[in-house]
This record gives sequence, C-alpha cells and structure tokens, in this order.
Amino acid sequence: MKAGGTALLLLWLSGAEWLTAAGAAAALSMDQAVKMVELRFHARVVKAETERDSARTVYVLRLLSDSGKVWTVRVDASNGAVQ
Repeated sequence: MKAGGTALLLLWLSGAEWLTAAGAAAALSMDQAVKMVELRFHARVVKAETERDSARTVYVLRLLSDSGKVWTVRVDASNGAVQ
C-alpha cells in the first residue's frame, strides 16, 4: 500500500455481535434485519412486519427460498437474535 493510503478491514459479524460491537444502545432497523436474514438463510424476505410490546420490538420476516420453501423467522431488534 502507498504511504498515506487507507486500508479497509471487513469483518463478518452475526447480528448480535455487530450490535455488541456497535454499542449496547444500538438498535437493529428493519432494513438491517432483512439484509442480515437474507444473507444468513440465502433466501428472499417476501413479507416483513413489526411487533411491539412494552418491553421490546421484534421483526417478523417471511422468507422464500429459490426452491420454493417458505418459513418465518423473528428478529429481536434490540440484539439481532434470530428465532
């Protein structure tokens, strides 16, 4: 690398690790949750909803694989945990 240049370091972090690295107060947006789940499951999100209660926000994402399989995952917006 030339003097004065910059280097780019890419790290692959799970949603929970990313949020920990970004800071405890960080929250996962719906867009971030969709991208994370599509990469993790190699499928396309075809429906996305937000569920909120007094304590937390959960994104409910319906996925469709190339083979036609459909399933639903839930992502905790506070920590990126996938259920």
